[in-house]
Amino acid sequence: MGSTVELENNIMGEFKHLVIVKFKENVLMEEILKDMEKMVAEIDDIKSFEWGQDLESLEMLRQGFTHAFLMTFKNKEDYSVFLGHPKHQEFSATFSTVIEKIVLLDFPATLVKPPPKAPAEEPSAAQNDQK
Repeated sequence: MGSTVELENNIMGEFKHLVIVKFKENVLMEEILKDMEKMVAEIDDIKSFEWGQDLESLEMLRQGFTHAFLMTFKNKEDYSVFLGHPKHQEFSATFSTVIEKIVLLDFPATLVKPPPKAPAEEPSAAQNDQK
């Protein structure tokens, strides 16, 4: 496990932008996703981007929401830059025309369980022979 300082930096550093969407009927999802991925690729302030489609929840619980999009930023300042970025502004204008309902949550991330560290590589036989 990392040091207290490393954990504090992780806890207080990242900022998340979560978008949960119910699209209007007959929306061409492939085009929307392609445009979103293009926007994300062109904005360096976005640290990571994930999206998914709900295939498991009961409709009663889902309430028509089908897609979730999660962007991670290094900090809140990078998120603020993203909000004003011309590519985001352009995409948002188009994106808003295909949405029936939307939920947005913007929050500083709190790391509760860090991902496992990758196991250290063992030296190869050739490296051992050189010693």
